[in-house]
Amino acid sequence: MAEISASLVKELREKTGAGMMDCKAALTENKGDIEAAVDWLRKKGLAKAAKKAGRVAAEGLIGAVVEGGKGVLVEVNSETDFVARNEQFQGLVKMIAQVALSAGTDVAKMKAAKVGSVSVADALATAIATIGENLTLRRAAEVRVKEGAIGLYVHNSAADGLGKIGALVVLESKGKREELAELARKLAMHVAAANPSAIDSGRLEPAAIARERGVLADKARATGKPENVIEKIVESGLRTFYKEVCLADQPYIHDPAKSVSQAIKESEGKIGAAVAIGAYVRYALGEGIEKQEQDFAAEVALAAKSS
Repeated sequence: MAEISASLVKELREKTGAGMMDCKAALTENKGDIEAAVDWLRKKGLAKAAKKAGRVAAEGLIGAVVEGGKGVLVEVNSETDFVARNEQFQGLVKMIAQVALSAGTDVAKMKAAKVGSVSVADALATAIATIGENLTLRRAAEVRVKEGAIGLYVHNSAADGLGKIGALVVLESKGKREELAELARKLAMHVAAANPSAIDSGRLEPAAIARERGVLADKARATGKPENVIEKIVESGLRTFYKEVCLADQPYIHDPAKSVSQAIKESEGKIGAAVAIGAYVRYALGEGIEKQEQDFAAEVALAAKSS
């Protein structure tokens, strides 16, 4: 039997909101597999669907820039939030974002790229020595458009193009550029807030749909429903699932009575041409990075013992 640690129980509880004993039972039943434990709790009605946004635990800044038909996001991490307010660090992140525009978004190539006579890797090393914290270029992404517009939005802005969450949305259209750009900006705000998993259900990972279908079927089956009814329940549940995770189906944050696809359709008259979502990318600072939690009381006790 797999040993179930307290930290694993805590992580599952934070992901699902289920009780501690229920979380421990779920992990025990599923041999420590946290994703299987989430499904187990959901099937028993003890947890809501968990969106895999990742725990935001690292500090630093997301940098975003759009020039012409290209937009990029970069994430540069620091040890403390205080550094995000440092002008030298902010300038470093802006510089790295500009490098991504020209050198591409492969992190190794970005570090080797030069700004003047100095490489990005050297600039990072210099900033580490000056600021006194470990700084890392974690990742970068880009979007492109041939005919259309790219919308940019940065949330919790520390400076122009710098913040805690960054989103880029590509709209493909031959319509009026100014109106299209405004719609793209609003959709970037939506993506930052709603964190979709895919543009539409056709572009969701098949495994994610299969997993949701399995959870819905097992929950319905547990109530004693006949198989022909279960299939209808599953299909209805999937439609609800798509509204939660698919950009086109999500309620539009600027007008929740409409879906995003409906809002785009209605905007086409003003824009003067058909509009399609070509791509999007969203970065939330530190998502997926675990940051060790400090127990202040334990630190004091340890310090007292060593003094």
